[in-house]
Amino acid sequence: MLTTHTAEQVALSPGAEALRHHERDYEALAERLARRGQRAETIVDAVGRFAVAVPSWALGTGGTRFGRFPGPGEPRSLAEKLADAAVVHRLTGGAPRVSLHIPWDEPDDVAALRALAAELGLGFDAVNSNTFQDQPGQPLSYKLGSFSHPDAAVRRQAVEHHRHVIEVGQVLGADAITVWLADGSNYPGQMSLRQSFDRVLDCLRDVYAALPAGWRLFTEHKPYEPAFYATVVQDWGSSLLLAQALGERAQCLVDLGHHLPNTNIELVVARLLGAGKLGGFHFNDSKYGDDDLTAGSIKPYGLFLIFHELVLAERERLAGFRPAYMIDQSHNIKDPIEDLLQTVDQLQLAYAKAQLVDHAALTEYQESGDVLLAERALKDAFETDARPLVAEARRRAGAALDPVLAFRASGYRARVAAQRSGGGYVPPQSL
Repeated sequence: MLTTHTAEQVALSPGAEALRHHERDYEALAERLARRGQRAETIVDAVGRFAVAVPSWALGTGGTRFGRFPGPGEPRSLAEKLADAAVVHRLTGGAPRVSLHIPWDEPDDVAALRALAAELGLGFDAVNSNTFQDQPGQPLSYKLGSFSHPDAAVRRQAVEHHRHVIEVGQVLGADAITVWLADGSNYPGQMSLRQSFDRVLDCLRDVYAALPAGWRLFTEHKPYEPAFYATVVQDWGSSLLLAQALGERAQCLVDLGHHLPNTNIELVVARLLGAGKLGGFHFNDSKYGDDDLTAGSIKPYGLFLIFHELVLAERERLAGFRPAYMIDQSHNIKDPIEDLLQTVDQLQLAYAKAQLVDHAALTEYQESGDVLLAERALKDAFETDARPLVAEARRRAGAALDPVLAFRASGYRARVAAQRSGGGYVPPQSL
């Protein structure tokens, strides 16, 4: 495991020349921002507060329906996953929590796992349920659905699973559960379109009633896969209907890959913010569907526009605004740790750029109907090279100026590859 001492050496000792280059870049950008009436220090402080959770299932190589190409040194246990997650946090300063998927990562000793995470400087984010797969020894099958299944016994089994996930999360110190359902149909007539939704709502009411004090429930939508004719919770409107029916502590989770091509996701975010029902995000990127690619790799401007809505909500102190940020990616051909480092970096960068928007000027242009200057107010922020601000925030947190290069220089992957011989962890297919 990469020790704190080693991580700090990597982060704080990028080389005298690299540090000088960074300082010059930061000073130049700070001076340029000052001429625009903005303080670099304000942005750096904001980036330093930004945090995103790492999913336990993304620390091993992902795969597709056609195959998986494992890499060296993959974690073989939940403890080894936590060790890798700690490296991501130490090198970025922005990933202090881990999100578990039950039963993929069912802890043998929940209290001991929480203690181990604390030793590594980590906590736990929302826990995730799984009723989209049949597990070994499971009495009843989810082949025809879980919460929407016509058999009440199957529905009860699914509800009990969610109660168990909540119990595990409570011991871990989590404060939310994310519910994504694969329920749906592949053929017209396979299920009742209205009754299936009503059954999902009834089951969610039972789960909602089991929430501990202070907990939230996130409903997650997806337009297709594995059901291709009609998914029960297919879009943000369906998710919103469920959250509104459940109560104040139910909110909607937005996975950036869970939308049809060309969907205006920032508009979805704005609508959920306006309804007070934006619970959080699963960050990734896509070209066609739920591709689970590195955040910012395909649509960096779209990611920036999403963060613009989030920063607006922050600045307006919007009631109930407390989003849970998490990564949800399948690292099929990249080193999983490097891909997570790259993603955290891209999220920090998009967040920093959103902080650079001149909101007063933007509002003036919007109110006066100046379309061109309103658009340019966003483009000016997006096209600003904010990397020195992000690097400075990381430097102040004792993290790395360049997390990927620092990780490679640390030799961590080679060391764990030698230590983790004799079998490897086989992760489930990504959602």
